[in-house]
Amino acid sequence: MEAESMPATKGETKIASIEESWKETNSSREEWRVEEIQVDPPKGSEVRIKMLFASVCHSDIMCSHGVPLQLYPRVLGHEGVGIVESVGEEVADLKEGDVVIPAYIGECKECENCNSEKTNLYLRYPLSLNGLLLDGTSRMSIRGQTFTTSSLAPLGLSTVNPGVALPHASFLSCGFSTGFGAAWIDSTVESGSSAAVIGLGAVGLGAIGGARAQGATTIIGVDKNGMKKDKGEAFGMTHFINPDDHKSSDSVDSKSISEMVKDLTGGAGVDYCFECTGVADLINQAIEGTKVGKGKAVVVGSGLPLVQINFMELLMGRTLKGTIFGGLKSKTHLPFLLHKSKNKEIQLDELLTHEMKLEDVRRAPEILKRSDCVKILIKI
Repeated sequence: MEAESMPATKGETKIASIEESWKETNSSREEWRVEEIQVDPPKGSEVRIKMLFASVCHSDIMCSHGVPLQLYPRVLGHEGVGIVESVGEEVADLKEGDVVIPAYIGECKECENCNSEKTNLYLRYPLSLNGLLLDGTSRMSIRGQTFTTSSLAPLGLSTVNPGVALPHASFLSCGFSTGFGAAWIDSTVESGSSAAVIGLGAVGLGAIGGARAQGATTIIGVDKNGMKKDKGEAFGMTHFINPDDHKSSDSVDSKSISEMVKDLTGGAGVDYCFECTGVADLINQAIEGTKVGKGKAVVVGSGLPLVQINFMELLMGRTLKGTIFGGLKSKTHLPFLLHKSKNKEIQLDELLTHEMKLEDVRRAPEILKRSDCVKILIKI
């Protein structure tokens, strides 16, 4: 994330303050620091942005822990909103001064996948996890050392129209939109259907909002944090399950999450279940909590790369599906969510629980663990 910096023109390298993660030699500790780095001019379809606000995502924590790849040093952050400072020579639809939100999934509107209704993973610039740009290099460095990043894909910017609160726009660049899109685009939840959402962070609250917008009549939220009940209801949740409230003293007779979901649906389960935590064991609970023959479980949260699946539950006609960015296409779908935010159709102010300055960002990982934390807004 870049903060206050020296003025620069399109062809100049600029200095920016950023939030980064370092891996100390012979140490398992990943430290977040704020330092000044060099940011080289954009090339080709790249855009250099002066960030105004950023929000902390749990995937930032994962990246700093080396998941999915141990790449250090690394510039953290991918949720935010900022002003276009300069553009590469191939950029025609953006100009200096435009207010934009970045997305890690782009959209070229030309390749087979972009022209398909089935996926948002376009082929022209495939999603990369190596932290480098398409030419295998990085535009960011410090004292000659190159940084990797996870913040931006080519053609992955959406313009923010006047009237949209910029902190809210920041929240739409990843987490909440991912959950909303999982219900809206990737699963196309049907009107009158039932849904369960496991994990009520920003992604889970987005899934609740998306299910409600699609017309689901039963929306069950599941979270061990009782403080999430009010948040879930603000986005359209109809029932709340706190698994800890259903534990027996010896845990022998404790019901599973899938059993608790079935108790609320006459024993049948739900039509859709969105797993938004990335906890491996809960993926099976999501599958088992859906209806026999037609239930769909959607993995939205990111976690460990390998999980064991109860295949008998799948053989009974259920579907297990994964999703990236909720199936959203950055240019086609994000403007719709920005419009909903502008019209107060989605209450994004319910997400904001903590604010901080960039220089205080090293406190963010601990604050995220607090029961009253949903989203942290960084003022840059």
